[in-house]
Amino acid sequence: MTELHYTYYESPIGLLKIGGTDNYIGEVSFIDNQEQLVHGEPGITELMHECTEQLIEYFHGTRRHFDIPVHQDGTEFQRRVWSELLEIPYGKTISYMDMAKRLGDPKVIRAAATTNGKNKIGIIVPCHRVIGSDKSLTGYAGGLWRKKWLLQHEFKVAHGVQTLF
Repeated sequence: MTELHYTYYESPIGLLKIGGTDNYIGEVSFIDNQEQLVHGEPGITELMHECTEQLIEYFHGTRRHFDIPVHQDGTEFQRRVWSELLEIPYGKTISYMDMAKRLGDPKVIRAAATTNGKNKIGIIVPCHRVIGSDKSLTGYAGGLWRKKWLLQHEFKVAHGVQTLF
């Protein structure tokens, strides 16, 4: 994999690290401690600048779909899961079982959940839109409070709903 350049964006729910190249975004992750910061020359690309602008629009409620190229290295199965995440509409959620069924086999539910958790491009590849079959919030690398915030933000913008969970 090509080495990523990094920049940072202070979002309403914490500092985001954005990693990318001239051709794609390969990481959007939350930074909760100083050890996660990448030091040195940031080397921001035009695409990374565009990614930051689109994230700002997302948080302002004026963007529902990201139209920047993304790339993550992974197995064929992992790429299928991440691709399926991109198909979940803004303001909607699906369960891990729904995800497994979309992949063609309910038995892959655990593998799909594990892969969902390995997504390195948070928000843009919307792993936060996958919830438990009982509608509970389950696992999110950025913390469940962020998952709840993101889902409530999207529901409010899409449906005028103030609270979801």
